[in-house]
Amino acid sequence: MGDESVFDELKEECGVFGIIGHPDAARLTYYGLHALQHRGQESAGMVATGGTGFRYHRSMGLVHEVFNGEILKGLVGDTAIGHVRYSTSGESLLTNAQPLVFHHGAVGQLALATNGNLINADRLKKELESRGAVFHTTSDTEVIAHLIVQSGASCLEEAVIEALNQLVGAYALLILTNDQLLVAQDPHGLRPLSMGMLGDSYVFSSETCAFDVIGAEPLRTVEPGELLILDLKGKEELRSLPFAEPAPRAVCSFEYIYFARPDSDIDGINVHAARKRLGGELYREAPVEADVVTGVPDSSTSAAIGFAEAAGIPYELGLIKNRYVARTFIQPSQHLREQGVKMKLSAVRKVVEGKRVVIIDDSLVRGTTSRRIVRMLKEAGAREVHVRISSPPVRHSCFYGIDTSDRTQLIAAQHTVEEIREIIGADSLSFLSEEGLIRAVGRTPEQGNCGHCLACFNGKYPTAIEEELPQVAEGKSR
Repeated sequence: MGDESVFDELKEECGVFGIIGHPDAARLTYYGLHALQHRGQESAGMVATGGTGFRYHRSMGLVHEVFNGEILKGLVGDTAIGHVRYSTSGESLLTNAQPLVFHHGAVGQLALATNGNLINADRLKKELESRGAVFHTTSDTEVIAHLIVQSGASCLEEAVIEALNQLVGAYALLILTNDQLLVAQDPHGLRPLSMGMLGDSYVFSSETCAFDVIGAEPLRTVEPGELLILDLKGKEELRSLPFAEPAPRAVCSFEYIYFARPDSDIDGINVHAARKRLGGELYREAPVEADVVTGVPDSSTSAAIGFAEAAGIPYELGLIKNRYVARTFIQPSQHLREQGVKMKLSAVRKVVEGKRVVIIDDSLVRGTTSRRIVRMLKEAGAREVHVRISSPPVRHSCFYGIDTSDRTQLIAAQHTVEEIREIIGADSLSFLSEEGLIRAVGRTPEQGNCGHCLACFNGKYPTAIEEELPQVAEGKSR
């Protein structure tokens, strides 16, 4: 519904997938991208090579719309990288669809796919343009390509290391040439990236759920500040090089709260299990007497089950999701736009009628969805509606790849919890604390914040913020 959307879901930038040394690389990459579809629905793309040239295809739309059998047959080669995209930096255009492919006299063919967002992209772009670079996209990823090709290094891996050390921000990066596949994770590990094996083939993915789909065995997380180098011609084993000084681990907390699929593991922690623990912590922090617990489908289901189990209150499907509304090309009437949440969610009257209902949601951004859900449940006969959020209040903008609103549009940045409760019409409202979030996820306690990025909750950013970026305190959007 474009700018008229009534849904205030957080959206992440993209997902990446790559495989090296497999005769069916393109088809496996297709399945991997399909498993990562939740990370981006605007565009999809793939580049394949057998070491003698690139074959590639990119288009706007979902993975199954972008690729078919004939296209996949044309993506010849035993190595491929792929990408699904939602734009948070750069416009929603085909030119920004990844992997981006470049041709350069010194480097040859070069393809890049990345998940994340660079804090210093604008400054780097101005510097590169002053040295003659011509940009064809508005994507941060093209900045990385120009840094590589403008490097004076004697080999590609040195050029990549030089480029990576100029970047500030979040990136899980795949770089493909006709000779090598290079894989890099930013020094803080803000965006997830895992490595697996399928027979003798290495596989890389934003989430481990893609490994399950193709039958690959997860090996480990790509470490923060690590560059992996693989030779397409099989002359060398996988090499691992640190390209930056160690930095405090700061994986995005919303991967556990919302973004990742429940069947994925992040740093060895299952996402579904973590979300159930979030729900349990939420009940312990904010208990309530009620008759039924339900969750906003689908990302809040696990937390709702955890809350219900801890509370000893039955969990029920109080809300049903219409999975096709996001793909409709029919603009809703003004009446339906005002009641827009009903196009996506429906209350199950027989479940909630006459009941005290606890509704669990993973986040509350603008408050528009929560307000309409509360009203919907009460219209369906709910006697009381208590809202519990399985994350802390989102009070600050994200510069690392989450499409958070202008800070003035973040309801928790402008209002107290009690004011928000009144705005959304709930009988009670509580958020999970930062401490509860950290306890529930269960990451290694030796790391600062247990290795979480909590910037959107407390404004403590793990990297420096560029001076020319709109300042969070001023409430401007990037």
